[in-house]
Amino acid sequence: MHNMRTILAMGACYFLFAILLNSVGTVILQAINTFGVSKAQAASLEGFKDIPIAIVSFLVATFIPRIGYKIALLGGLSLVTIMCLVTPLVGNFWALKALFAAVGCAFAIVKVSVYALIGQVTDSTKSHSSLLNTIEGIFMVGVLSGYWVFSAFLSEDISSNNWLNVYYLLAGFSVVTLFLVWFAKIEKSTSTTPSSNSASGDFIAMLRLTYQPLVLVFIISAFLYVLIEQGVGTWLPTFNNQVLNLPVDVSVQLSSIFAASLALGRLAAGQILKKVDWYIFLNVCLFGMAILVLLTLPMTKNIPQNAVTSVFNAPLAAYLMPLIGLLMAPIYPVINSIMLSSLEKHRHAAMTGLIVVFSALGGTTGSLITGFVFEYMSGQHAFYMSLVPMGVIVVTLFLFKKRAQQVACSSAV
Repeated sequence: MHNMRTILAMGACYFLFAILLNSVGTVILQAINTFGVSKAQAASLEGFKDIPIAIVSFLVATFIPRIGYKIALLGGLSLVTIMCLVTPLVGNFWALKALFAAVGCAFAIVKVSVYALIGQVTDSTKSHSSLLNTIEGIFMVGVLSGYWVFSAFLSEDISSNNWLNVYYLLAGFSVVTLFLVWFAKIEKSTSTTPSSNSASGDFIAMLRLTYQPLVLVFIISAFLYVLIEQGVGTWLPTFNNQVLNLPVDVSVQLSSIFAASLALGRLAAGQILKKVDWYIFLNVCLFGMAILVLLTLPMTKNIPQNAVTSVFNAPLAAYLMPLIGLLMAPIYPVINSIMLSSLEKHRHAAMTGLIVVFSALGGTTGSLITGFVFEYMSGQHAFYMSLVPMGVIVVTLFLFKKRAQQVACSSAV
C-alpha cells in the first residue's frame, strides 16, 4: 500500500509539471497579446525553462540522494507553488520568465528523484519498465490536459491578463501534490556515493563521452530533433492565431492535437518497430514530415478571416499541421535507445546527462530561431525552416547507423 502512495505522488508530480512545462507555447501567444512583447522576446521563455533543467539536473544528480528524495520533491513543489501564486499578482513578462526558470529548476529535481524512486518501488526489470512507461504516459496526459486547462481561462479580450488566474488553480494542484508527497512512504537512499562520483567526476566523464564519434553523431541528431519538436510545438498556438486567424482559445485547443499525435505516434511505433528496421522506419517518418509540411503550408495562404467559433469549423490546415507529431514521435526515443544500448551500463548516467543538456539546448535554439523568423519574415517561413534540420537528420541517421554497427561489431569481437 505504501508503494501505491509513492506511485500516486510521482504521477501527480509528473502530471503537474507536464502542464507547466508544455504551457510555454500558450504563454508565448498570451505574452505577445497581453504584454506587447515581440515574438523574439517571447521566444526567450523557452530558454528560461530549458537551460535551468539542463544545469540543475546535472548539478543535483549526485546531491539529491544525500538529502533524501522526499525533501527534494517537497522543495521543488514548494518553489513552484510560491511562483504560481506570485505570477498573477505581479502580472508582467518578467514574472513569467521567473516562473519558467523556477519550473525548470524544480522539474530537474523532480525528474532525478522520480527516476530514482521508480527503482525503489519496483523489484524487476519488467516492473521497472512498466512503471516508467506509466509515469511517462501520465506526463503525456498532463500535456494534453494543459492545453484545455489554459484555454478555459482565455477570453476574447486578448489584452486582458485575467488568464494569469490559471496559476492560482495550478498552485492549488501543487499544494495537493505536496500533501501526496508528504504522506508517501519515500525512503532515503542507503547507497553510498563513491568519491569518484563527485560532481566534477561526473562532468569529466560526461565530457569524455563526446570524444566518441558515435556519441557526437547522436548528440547532433538529438539536438536537431528537439529543435524541430520545440520549434513547432511551442509556436503552434501563435501560428494558429496569427496565420490561420483562429481565436486564441481555439488556437490553443487545436494545438493539443500535436501532443496527442506525439503520444499516439510513440505507442504505435513500439509495435511497428517489432517488425520493421529502425533505420528504414525513421527515414520514412522524416520524409513523411517533409511532405506534410510542403502540402500543408500552401493551404495557409490567403485564408479568409471567417468567424471561427470552435474547433469544429477551423480550416483543414489547422488539423493537418499538428499531425507532424505523429511522424516525428518515434525519432527521439529510438535514437536514445540505440545510443544507450551501445554503451556499457556504467556510462548510462553520463550519457543521460548529455541527453538532458543537449535536448534542452536544442529546445531553446528551436524556439528562438522559429520566433525570430516568425517575427521578421512570416509564420509560413518559420515552419518551412524545419525542413533544413530534417534534411540534416537524414544524414546524421546514416552516420549514426554506421557507427552503431561498428561499435556492435567491435563489442562482439
